[in-house]
Amino acid sequence: MQRTLYIVRHAKAEDRGPFGSDHERDLTSDGIVAAARVGRHLHIRGIKPDQLLSSTANRARDTAKVMAEQLSIDPEQVVMDDHLYGGGPRAYLAAVNALPDATQTAMIVGHNPDVSYFSEFLTHQSVGSMSKGAIIAITFNDLRWDEVSGRTGTLAFQVSPKELTE
Repeated sequence: MQRTLYIVRHAKAEDRGPFGSDHERDLTSDGIVAAARVGRHLHIRGIKPDQLLSSTANRARDTAKVMAEQLSIDPEQVVMDDHLYGGGPRAYLAAVNALPDATQTAMIVGHNPDVSYFSEFLTHQSVGSMSKGAIIAITFNDLRWDEVSGRTGTLAFQVSPKELTE
């Protein structure tokens, strides 16, 4: 059985003010449009993840919810994982390894540099620094989620919002 993991970097967020919390930064209007554009692109391709996980930071949560709407997924079904905010690539691996075996496709929305490092760890391919709102699809053949680790995935595609406007 082939499983697919979609890794998303949150879309463009407002700058943090001098007294503002990084965790509470919201998406900008451009970020909302970019997240919708990528979600719509996936919908057109017939992609609909079985499970959608997100960091609890506002910008990641809202990216996940906008994408969920475009994918005809109830935004309230997005699973929030507080370990994805500041937890590093190990937190992403732990979240993936904990996915239910019945899940064939999953999406995880988080932050750079963690999402870029995690993608490279899984595929052993250079993906560079993911742009805001970008998505990477990684496939795993004949593995359970709890068996996913370094070099076990294959990069299927990588898309950024900017590519979808050209």
